[in-house]
Parts: sequence; C-alpha cells; structure tokens
Amino acid sequence: MLRSLAIRDMLLIDRLELAFQPGLNVLTGETGAGKSILLDSLGFVLGWRGRADLVRQGAAQGEVEAVFDLPPDHPGHAVLAEAGIGADDGEVILRRVNTADGRKTAWINDRRTSGEVLRALSETLVELHGQHDDRGLLNPRGHRQLLDAYAGAEAELGAVRAAWRALSEARHAREGAAARLEALRAEEDFLRHAVSELDKLDPRPGEEADLDSRRRLMQAAERLKGDVGRAAVALGEEGVERLCLDALRWLEAAADGVEGRLDGAIDALQRALSELAEAQSGVQSCLEALDTDPMALEETEDRLFALRAMARKHGVLPDDLGAHAEALRERLSMLDAGDAGLAGLARAEAEAQARFDAACDALTARRRAAAARLDQAMAAELAPLKMERAVFQTVLGAAEPGPEGKDAVTFEVATNPGAPAGPLNRIASGGELSRFLLALKVCLSRGQSGLTLIFDEIDRGVGGATADAVGRRLRALAEGAQVLVVTHSPQVAALGAHHWRVEKRVHEGRTLSVVTPLSAEQRIDEIARMLSGDTITEAARAAAQVLIAP
Repeated sequence: MLRSLAIRDMLLIDRLELAFQPGLNVLTGETGAGKSILLDSLGFVLGWRGRADLVRQGAAQGEVEAVFDLPPDHPGHAVLAEAGIGADDGEVILRRVNTADGRKTAWINDRRTSGEVLRALSETLVELHGQHDDRGLLNPRGHRQLLDAYAGAEAELGAVRAAWRALSEARHAREGAAARLEALRAEEDFLRHAVSELDKLDPRPGEEADLDSRRRLMQAAERLKGDVGRAAVALGEEGVERLCLDALRWLEAAADGVEGRLDGAIDALQRALSELAEAQSGVQSCLEALDTDPMALEETEDRLFALRAMARKHGVLPDDLGAHAEALRERLSMLDAGDAGLAGLARAEAEAQARFDAACDALTARRRAAAARLDQAMAAELAPLKMERAVFQTVLGAAEPGPEGKDAVTFEVATNPGAPAGPLNRIASGGELSRFLLALKVCLSRGQSGLTLIFDEIDRGVGGATADAVGRRLRALAEGAQVLVVTHSPQVAALGAHHWRVEKRVHEGRTLSVVTPLSAEQRIDEIARMLSGDTITEAARAAAQVLIAP
C-alpha cells in the first residue's frame, strides 16, 4: 500500500505531502489544475519513463519520496532480497532526485540503487491503468501472464519451464554432438594419419632434452677429447702419479732415521695417491664417452630433428607429443562411437520433448478452463456497466514453443451483437474501453491483496448511471486493494472513501498546484461544483449529498 507521497520542486508543486489510506482514494479538480503532475511525480519516483522537464522552474533539483507498506508475502520482498536491500518491517522508502541538468539518482531505504532495480520493484508495487495505458491491460504481450495469474497456474507453469530447460539442454547436447561428429568426419583421414605417424615415432617425455644434451656433447667431443687426454697423461705414470710414487718411496726410506717426523706427510701422500686414482678413473671414463662413433651423432640428430618437426607440425611442445597423440586417439574413438552416442542423445531429446509436450498440454488445459471462467466473470461485470450486449472473449492460439508453453493469449471484444471481435484498443471506443479495462481489472484482481491500483480518468466518456456503475466497480475493487482514482465524474468521486482536491493558486507571483484533503462538508461542495460548475447552488449541494449518501 502507498502510505505517503512527498513532492518537492516538481513542475508546479513547491512542497507537498500526502498521506494515503486503504480503500478508494479520489483526486478531483479542474482540468489543468495539476492532477497529472501527481501521477508524473509518482511515476518518476517509481522509475517509469515520463517527461524530462520535471524540475520546477528556478529550482536546483526536484525530489519525490514515496513510502510503501508491504505485507510479508508481497512479491516486492524477493526483488529487495535479490538486490541486497533490507525491509524487515515491511516499510519501503523510495526517494529519487532529478537535478535541473537532467541527472537522476534513486535510493531504496536510504541505499542508492539502479534504475533497473527500481523499475523491477515498482512493478510489484503499483499498477497504472487508463485509456491510453500501454503498460498494463492493453498490452497483448502481457495477456498470457495475466491469464496465468487468474488461473493460479503456478505449478503447471513451473513444470513447463523446467521441462523447457531440460529440452533445451537435451537439444543443445544433441546438436553439439552432431556438430562435433560432423567436424570429426571431415578430418577423419588426418586423424588416422596423425595417430599412425605419432605411434610410429613413439615420443617419450623428456626425450628431446636428453637427445639435445647428447648431441651437444658429441659435437664438442674432439675438442674436449684433446684436453681430457692431456689431463690423463698429466695424471698418469709419466706425470703426477710417477712423481708422487717417487716421493713416497723416498720418504719411506728416510722415515726410520727421523723418528716419525715424516709419518703425517707419508699418510697425506698415500691419501693423495688414492684420490689421484679416482681422478684417473673419471678422466678415463670421460675419454671413453668422448670416443664416439660418427654414426651415433647422425642417429641422435635424426631422432631429435624428427621429434621437433613433429611438434611443429602439431603445434605442441616436443614433450607434449605423447599427450597430443592420446587426445587424437580419443577423438578417433569418439568418431568410431559417434553414431551410437548421437542416437542416445536423440532418444534423450525425444523423451524431453515428450515431457515438455505433456507439461504444455496440462498448462493449456488449465488456461482454457480459466479463460472460460474469465469470460463468464467479464460478462457478469459488464452488465452493471451498461454493456450487457458486449462480448469479451479470451482467445488461445498457437505460439512458438518456449518456457511459457505453446499458447498465445489475446483478450478480444465485440461491442455489438454480430460484430466481429478484435483487440481491446482497436474495437472499443473511449468510454467502452474504460469500462472494459475496469471490468477486466476487477476480475483479474480478485483474491489479490497488497495492490496499489491507479486509474487515470478511466471514467472519461461516461456519465449518469454508467458513471455510477463505474464508481461502484472501483469501490468494490478497493475492498481488497488500495485504489487511487483521478476523476472528473461526480458519481465516481462521491463513492470515494478519501477525497483530495487539486487546484492552482498564485503565491508570490508563482503559479503552484495545491492538494487539499477534504472534510465531509468540503466534499459536498466539491461534488456540487463538479455537478453545477463554478456557481454552487443549493440544488447542487442537495444532489451531491444524495450521491455521497450510502
């Protein structure tokens, strides 16, 4: 429910605060008094698209604040939760500022928010209806959703959406597998040839680095062999070894004469000879390794170059050739088993299609039953609105299958017996359209609560008994909701539970719109003015009292 609306510096409004109530709230006033400004301002704070020049002339910025009370089961809570905005006590405060240069900023419960979140929330808070409203009942794109809500088809609709997701996934899997299989078939010859040559090459992880090291060693063998050979001679019997042995023999011969003074030197020299023998062994092993066969170098290079060429051909590193070969083998396996796998996916898709068709059939049946009930309810509502000859029908046709099923839903009317039926906004005249919309809203809103419904001059083009019937429908509709009505009809205004008058006043040289809540006596005068014009007569007051009386 819309609890309050505060407007500052918007169009002709300087400062305005309104406190709304449950039930039927009526706004009246002369044409041009500023009733539309209230709706423009409310639409602005709700994030609806509207006129751009809303800021009052001379003001730096305009601001609108709207306070709503949400019951615990209101759908607005889900929007707030998704946006991470708290409203534990059910109070929702919308505030939006428009600067003179056109910049707009919005807050929900003092938290800055995007226009997308604001509009998503506003769709759960307020419905606006009028003769030229293409956001609501006149928009054929929303008729299916309205019928589903009337039918209470949440379970069937949920089943259809789940079945559609499953069907889409199954279809995507089958189409993807078919595309992959077709691509594999296009490169089958390449795959088989590539796997064959990779199997023949038989690459091993780390092989390229080992071959490269061996090749570099072989290429440097001759130069290294000379250096190592000279080192072997220097360490051998004609070099260091002979000198060390001679020194050891001389020291041992002299050891007895020096009373142990050479024992340490002799031990060190013996250790040196042991280390020398180990060095000679290592040098000899290296010489043997360097003594390579020229054919071995050629074979090593051939293998190394073959690995590198194969890696370049397949665009991988040499060490990854084995894994690449395994991946190609898997693709060949997929190709060999492709037909069987594709047949299984096709069966899964067919089963998903059958489940989707069954869910759609159940939803269609629910919609057809609801359509018949809605047509009957509309016939009952149209009679008090002096349209007993008009025919309303809910037409179900075929639509492209999707998450909402297979049905296209259109509300059509025929205003005269024997006349062809057609869309609401093409067949009905202005006054007829108003009554159709009102009757339809009354039917669709039954059982709903927590709604704020706004009707903008929906009684235009009707008068007398018909206008009284419109007012009674609005009052009945307000029993389960909050209804705001902008009206020029005294019959409608007289049935309101709460009444405001909108008028223009000149203050300090500025024209402003002022909204005044009316007392019982003031209501009589306002409705009398609506009946008789500027001059309010006693007869007009008496007629107004008759209209207001229950």
